[in-house]
Formats: sequence, C-alpha cells, structure tokens
Amino acid sequence: MENLFAVTRRCIMLSDPGEKVAETHRIVRCWREGQLTVQSSEPPESIEAAGRPAAPLLVHPRKLPRRSFHTAEGRAALLHAITHIEFNAINLALDAVYRFRDLPDGYYNDWLTVADEEARHFVLLRGRLRQLGHEYGEFEAHNGLWDMAVRTAHDVLIRMALVPRVMEARGLDVTPGMIERFAAIGDQQSAGVLRVILEEEVGHVQIGSRWFHYFCDQRQLPREKTYLDLMQQYAQGRIKPPLHKDARKAAGFTEQELQYLEGLL
Repeated sequence: MENLFAVTRRCIMLSDPGEKVAETHRIVRCWREGQLTVQSSEPPESIEAAGRPAAPLLVHPRKLPRRSFHTAEGRAALLHAITHIEFNAINLALDAVYRFRDLPDGYYNDWLTVADEEARHFVLLRGRLRQLGHEYGEFEAHNGLWDMAVRTAHDVLIRMALVPRVMEARGLDVTPGMIERFAAIGDQQSAGVLRVILEEEVGHVQIGSRWFHYFCDQRQLPREKTYLDLMQQYAQGRIKPPLHKDARKAAGFTEQELQYLEGLL
C-alpha cells in the first residue's frame, strides 16, 4: 500500500504540469478507494521550491509588466496569471496534506478534494488560453502563493489562517469583477470558466475556515482575535479593495472579521 505523504511529496516535486495534474487525480482516487496509508515514520521535509516547468519566468510582483485589459494580449496575460495561481494552488493543497501529520482523515480528505479541483481549474484555464492562441508559461509570473506556503510551513493553524483565508480569499474578492469584464466584451467562455472556479473556490476557503477554527478550538485560542493577530503579523494588516462580503461569509468569515478587514481597505 502506498503512503499518502510519500505520494503527495512526489507529486509536489513533479515539474511537468500534465504529469502533476494526472498524478493529483490518481492520488485522490486512490485515497477515496482506501488504497493509501497515513502511517509514516519520516517527518516532512522542507520544500523551498515546488516542482514547476522552466516557464513561466518568475519575477517580483512589482516587476510584472502592466498590460491593458482592452488588448487581446492583456486579457490573455490576465488569464495566464490566474492559470499560474491555480497551478500553484495544486502544490499548496498537496503540501497541506504532506506537511501536517497525525490529523483526522477528514482533514486529508478535504485538502485532497481541493487539490483535485485546483488541478481541474488549471486544465480549464490552460485550455482557454490555448483557444486564444497562448500557452501556459508564455507570460512572466510571481511566486507569492508558494512563498506564503514556505513561511507557514511550521504551523498548520497559521497555514490555515493565511493561505486559504488571506491569499485564496482574495480570489473571492476580485474574480466577480473579472467575470463582469470578460462578459462585457462578449467573452462568455472565459467568464464561464471563471464562474466555475469562483463557485468552487468559496468551498476551498470554507475548508480553510473550518480547519482554522478546529485548530483554534483545539488550542483553546479565540478564533477571531487569533486571525486578526496573524493578519497583523504576517500580512501587515493590509488588504486591497474590493471585499466580496457575501462570498466571504459563505466561506466562513464572521461579521467581526469582515468589519476589521473593511477597516483596512
């Protein structure tokens, strides 16, 4: 019987996107069929860099070229940026499984489900890029999501607070506006792909909220204060508008948390 942690680490380190997607789906299928064990004597290893293809070239976020949405290239670059986020999100979900041990099966089931859906999102976006005459890797990108994974590798509570409930929650805020912009120019295919992703990303952030609350309760920490303190410590308490309150509420944010975040806009 294969070991869950061994196969997820191996998948994280795969550099070919197609191989990573296929292996992610295989791991999830094996888990659901009871073919993976969570017994392991080896502690998780540090992963400073997850497997990825040689392209896209990674640059600092401030060095990413600014492109207009009113050009075909600008719209393709925007879709490429989202495609890159979804590729990173596969690694993030797998790392949430690999890195943290001795947890309930429900935790591993949740994050494997997220990995499975992120892989499907990546394929949807890469397919749309190809329909528009572009390929994943064609535009520059940044590594902000994985950088946060490295910064939170030491504590599952902090990981749950900051990756799904800060980094991924930003997608809930900005995706509705992108859907409207694509729909306004008649690109219903791109808008449709983003609608699918938005609906499922609410569930991903909700999973982050559920396990963040679980670990707070387990450690007898106040949920809201702990989240706000971590926001200050790791995210400098800053957030960019807009804030999609309905989506965030559906994903497990409380009114107090939303009021705090609105105060940072």
